[in-house]
Amino acid sequence: MPMNPGHGPAYVFDPGTLCLELLVTGGPGAYAVHESLRGPGDLADWAARCRLRLDPARVAVGEAGLTAARALRDALWRAVLAHVGGGPLPAEDVEAVNRAAARPPLAPRMGPGGERSWALPADAAAVLSTVARDAVELFTGPLAERIRVCGSPDCELVFVDASRPGRRRWCSMERCGNRAKVRALRARREADGRT
Repeated sequence: MPMNPGHGPAYVFDPGTLCLELLVTGGPGAYAVHESLRGPGDLADWAARCRLRLDPARVAVGEAGLTAARALRDALWRAVLAHVGGGPLPAEDVEAVNRAAARPPLAPRMGPGGERSWALPADAAAVLSTVARDAVELFTGPLAERIRVCGSPDCELVFVDASRPGRRRWCSMERCGNRAKVRALRARREADGRT
């Protein structure tokens, strides 16, 4: 996902799975300041930027679809935070994910060159079902224990650690990893009495 923070340069963030890509659009509580799903077209635009790569002109989203997207996203946030905190997933959020997953998802298509795409047009319910099914796979599969929150104290992005050793700490080495290296270098220099 291309990220354009209000401070610092743009960077690329790969959370490792579709359902976690929805979390960058805002969320409940403190995450509301990052709200980017303000109108129905914003969900279609997100579907174009995320790994689905849908043509936003061919994704029908109304106010009900936008409301459903925010509700699913917020449920995913609460489930992720409960999971990484070691607690049980909130029952009402699990039910929200399951309700969305029960709808018909996007239908995959194969092109003549073997490329994969999606049958369009589609509606918000199909997009959200695809996201919810991805969440079910993530939370019930082998990568569930690899869900992480960025180790930077001023970043709360969530990702799947797909590294072989399972020690990924940063949402992006380009952003938070690099900033941590700079902070560590400054701290060593200060400890050595240099500036």
